[in-house]
Amino acid sequence: MSRRLPVILLLVLLPLWLAASYGARYGFMEDAQWVGLCVDDASRWECLVRSNLGLMIHFGVLGWAALAAAVIGFVWPGRAGWWLAVLALVFGFPALALYNTTLAVFAVVIAGLRLVRASRDA
Repeated sequence: MSRRLPVILLLVLLPLWLAASYGARYGFMEDAQWVGLCVDDASRWECLVRSNLGLMIHFGVLGWAALAAAVIGFVWPGRAGWWLAVLALVFGFPALALYNTTLAVFAVVIAGLRLVRASRDA
């Protein structure tokens, strides 16, 4: 496997992940159709998912998870730290799209800095 393959996959998959996050925001959380459906029948599984996602947004779960993974990944040496930075981006991009920008912006910057940092063995 090429050394650049994970980076190329990351550059292809992260924009798709960000687009899916914005799709969840505008197509699921802010769409008037879902608001009306969930007011009428809150016991539907879609409404329960929407409600739990709203609680995750309210408590900043994605932002805190991204920030924790980014900080740990920044100080952790080797490939494990690199993968923690990738995990921080996986949590950080939806947090940016889903109203947790205060925490997520720091997480994405820290994770990005970790990803571009030269390894010590190079």
